[in-house]
Amino acid sequence: MVTIEREGDDRTMDDEGPGPRPEDGDGPTGTETAPPRPAPLPYEGVWRFTAPAVDASVPQARHAVRDLLLRQGVPVADDVVQGLLLIVSELVTNAVRHAALLSPTLAVEVAVGAEWVRVSVEDNHPYRPTALEADHGRTGGRGLLLVREITRESHGMCDIEHTASGGKVIWAALPLKPARI
Repeated sequence: MVTIEREGDDRTMDDEGPGPRPEDGDGPTGTETAPPRPAPLPYEGVWRFTAPAVDASVPQARHAVRDLLLRQGVPVADDVVQGLLLIVSELVTNAVRHAALLSPTLAVEVAVGAEWVRVSVEDNHPYRPTALEADHGRTGGRGLLLVREITRESHGMCDIEHTASGGKVIWAALPLKPARI
């Protein structure tokens, strides 16, 4: 069972680590002061959970992210949710398959802002993976390529960063697109 915990008191995405940030306009210049930020929307926040680096964590992470988006009432289109859940599956699968030996626990974080939803998977393995090109002769090995493609098609962004502990965090952020009525 996965328990998702809310991180910190600040519910705005722009103060929470890597990833896209809502635009503020041009920002202050000279002696001007920045306009006050609007209050966060009810669905904004950052949630984080840890799971063992085992196969059972893949569907648990996917279901936990889906349930969180529903519970928080995040206004995201079904196609974006499906892409996001596939990204979660691929990133957690990669951590389980390639990092479990040095990182028996992984962390999944979901950050929801006014215009973006970002998922990240963190492990303590120092290896920084690269997306492989499609090799039709082999199965597997294209998870990051798939993550990049889903992100690109959704006009989002993704990246891999080292953590202070020597591990890595792989994240993908997709824009929220309210469902059409």
